[in-house]
Amino acid sequence: MKSTVFVKPGKVEVQDIAMPTVEKPDDVILKVIRTCVCGSDLWGYRGLDNVPDNSENDGHEALGIVTATGSAITTVKPGDFVIAPFTHGCGHCAACRAGFDGVCQSHSDNFSSGVQAEYIRFQHGEWALVKVPGQPEDYTEAMLDSLLTLADVMATGYHAARVANVHEGSTVAVIGDGAVGLCAVIAAQMRGAKRIIAMSRHEDRQKLAVEFGATDIVSERGDEAIAKVKELTNGSGVDAVLECVGSEQSNAEAMQLGRPGAIIGRVGLPHEPKMDMTPSFYTNTIIAGGPASVTTYDKDMLLKAVLEGDIHPGRVFTQTFSLDEIDQAYQAMDQRKAIKSLIIPD
Repeated sequence: MKSTVFVKPGKVEVQDIAMPTVEKPDDVILKVIRTCVCGSDLWGYRGLDNVPDNSENDGHEALGIVTATGSAITTVKPGDFVIAPFTHGCGHCAACRAGFDGVCQSHSDNFSSGVQAEYIRFQHGEWALVKVPGQPEDYTEAMLDSLLTLADVMATGYHAARVANVHEGSTVAVIGDGAVGLCAVIAAQMRGAKRIIAMSRHEDRQKLAVEFGATDIVSERGDEAIAKVKELTNGSGVDAVLECVGSEQSNAEAMQLGRPGAIIGRVGLPHEPKMDMTPSFYTNTIIAGGPASVTTYDKDMLLKAVLEGDIHPGRVFTQTFSLDEIDQAYQAMDQRKAIKSLIIPD
């Protein structure tokens, strides 16, 4: 079968590898019908992460059809249409019961990889997989795109809003105008924010942010951006900051945008060498966040919101590629020609 291989920084390619098989009782084999490139995949592609040459791809978002199950699987069966979250919670440990299945305590191998492929082995599939009613052919392409975001970016954006306690009447700043940041705008609106300030310098992303619910756009960066947000909030700062990048600059900016007692919801994969926590002490800033609770959010509200047409996060996919065009898909995102690249394996 075809699967993407990370050849070296700046190059991924499709190679033929062995078909996955059931290895453990809670394994599920999926035929991938949609996958994509995540912004976090670009860290290795750009040579900023220490990813070994000729290794498995970082891809971790998929929609699939179940083709085989291990003996412990009772919740799905061959033929079922499922969302394959990038996290693999158990549903019964203390973390999962508290709604933090992104850091499930039952599994050391809690994250997906290698899903930019024709078939994948999904581990710990009993609770983590999310069944979708019907079959892929029952849905429009736009709906399939939105369902795919529920494997990661929509749930991750929602996680930022949840841990930052965005609620009715909140004023929120969203740092990052990639797919996660744009989904965080959707999430802030879902949770009742009255003002959503999207930090973006790119016209196409600004437009989509406004369509998703942003009330203000700040295109400045650094000190100018902080001054602009303070101006928009009459000098006080925002109630919540949704940090969706993970860089040293974005985290430093997040620490200065909030009012005293503000909450920062961090979902950008951390890549800063350090974080000075002193400023947060003197402003009572609360810092929260981490891997998203994908299965919990999908089952609780996100799948329903997509199926009922309340939200349309699939619009973050702005270019489509075949699996054979995987390197072009990475390049399109690396060069900011695509907000998020959709991959159709078949």
